[in-house]
Amino acid sequence: MCGIHLIWGKEANEEAINGMLRQSQYRGPDQQASFSPWPGLWIGVNRLKILHTGAEADQPFWSPDGRSLLIWNGELYNFQEIRNLLIQDGVTFTTHSDTEVVLHVLSIFGVQGLEKLQGMFALIFVDLTERTLLVARDKNGEKPLYYAQDPDTLIFSSVSSSIQTIKKTPLEARQFDPYFYLRVPLPGNTFFRGIHEWKPGRYSKVLNHLAFRQDHIQTESSPNLEPTFDRFRELLTDAVLNQFHADVPVGMQLSGGADSSLLYAIWYKEMGIPLSSFTIQVEPKYRKKYGDGDAARRFTTQFPSNHHLIEIDQDTFWENWGDYLQSVDQPIGDSAGFLTWMIGKEAKKSVRVLISGAGADELWGGYQRHKAFDAYQRHKDILLRFQGVLRKLPLGRSYQKFISAIDSNSQKTFLNFSGLDTVPNDLAEDYERIFNGNLTEYTQMLEFDRQVYLVQDVLKIHDNALMAQSIEGRSPYLDTGMLDLWKNVKGEKTLRGKPWIKRFLDEQGLAWIAERKKMGFGLPLKEWFAENGEFSRRIFDSIKVFEKSHGELFPPKMRLLAAEPELGTKLNFLTLYNLFLLAEWVKLHKL
Repeated sequence: MCGIHLIWGKEANEEAINGMLRQSQYRGPDQQASFSPWPGLWIGVNRLKILHTGAEADQPFWSPDGRSLLIWNGELYNFQEIRNLLIQDGVTFTTHSDTEVVLHVLSIFGVQGLEKLQGMFALIFVDLTERTLLVARDKNGEKPLYYAQDPDTLIFSSVSSSIQTIKKTPLEARQFDPYFYLRVPLPGNTFFRGIHEWKPGRYSKVLNHLAFRQDHIQTESSPNLEPTFDRFRELLTDAVLNQFHADVPVGMQLSGGADSSLLYAIWYKEMGIPLSSFTIQVEPKYRKKYGDGDAARRFTTQFPSNHHLIEIDQDTFWENWGDYLQSVDQPIGDSAGFLTWMIGKEAKKSVRVLISGAGADELWGGYQRHKAFDAYQRHKDILLRFQGVLRKLPLGRSYQKFISAIDSNSQKTFLNFSGLDTVPNDLAEDYERIFNGNLTEYTQMLEFDRQVYLVQDVLKIHDNALMAQSIEGRSPYLDTGMLDLWKNVKGEKTLRGKPWIKRFLDEQGLAWIAERKKMGFGLPLKEWFAENGEFSRRIFDSIKVFEKSHGELFPPKMRLLAAEPELGTKLNFLTLYNLFLLAEWVKLHKL
């Protein structure tokens, strides 16, 4: 895992690239380098050593003939297979690293070589003969890549704030709207004006710093996988054995829920080697509702591990808030970011890689919004006809959110289920192009979650929070074989409520986990606000100051809540945390 950086144009110089490296040193504390391949171009890299930890695999990694070099951030899970094929073709290797495999693949096959890479990555391949770049990002969006371009300079970086050290752009206030309703900026955008996110699964052959276009990485043809449970079991087991491999200690981010528990159970059944595992444990008075710690502790009596419980209360939150805030590259309205950062803080004492269950819910229909959309599909006509009457029933927050979200347009309904409030029509239109009309209606929603929520929230948190602690995060449910299988599933029943994951758990003697009620991964915000103490006061004060300084730029509902946050503690407690995070981040960056 690494941080990669490039400046091409008038602003390219050694001081500028070294400033970018300093800003992202946490991404690669083991090795750092900068280099100018030709006048007007500077590259830099921070390396976190995971495979082949010797200096021979340091970056930039040069081709034997000196005509090209590679900087990249990622892991290639099929590198041994590709390496063996290249050896048969006469290629000589000097290391056992996946970096060298990627370099040879791109040197030999060029753009077509990207199709062969199964893993997570953001990369820049520099051709010194042609003086061109090949820039690419993995199809799942597991590894970040940002860029900024003006008539004078093109800049790339793993970290948006590294680009900001050069560009010093103002706040992009247009992203307040999507952040307020859907927790994150619109795909491809950031809160730094003019700094954009490279799209997942895209590449570009950059001929000069003035212009480029992003094209889709083509998919290598794979056999038509029969989507059976036996095949699911086989592919997930292969993914676990592949992704749990490293030349440094590996651990498990264990929630006590279905997805992470199954991954660890597979590993232990196959290898019999206990690993370190890490779970959040809230204070005793809230454990009946937030029971991850207790569930994970019970799980480890069946599948032994070196288990660590990370205790979280309000004192812990405030003691760590300042350091956490400093680590946030782009604000994501999800308190799972703080909890993942806390797990990383403890885990870095003993491991360099953490495995998580990310991707399982998005692919296999595990969220409450998927269950809600299923109910909407089955009862759509009745819900639309009696929506006005149903709104008047004095039922709880979840019921009211469900009824208010109903719309005659299925895509708009799912957006409302996904959002923290009913999404305005003009904002909904910005997301319409993402839905794939070639899929069945329900599968469209899963694919939308995979492209938006998974990439913009879950994976971004996973990378940012763990890399802030110099830990690599991995997600076996997003393995290429698993995704190929998922794309071939025809019956929607298999995609509702994760039946194959639950069946696999049952085979491991973990039916009790399969039957656990799903709880979101986050701070006990509703309960902390209800105490009406220092937590509430500090958050309200920060939001009110933010409203006074930036309120004219807020969408109407955001400004109303920011002006009187006390009124939102029962129904809008998630949004209040998100506004607080954004307020503190904007203040930190002086935007």
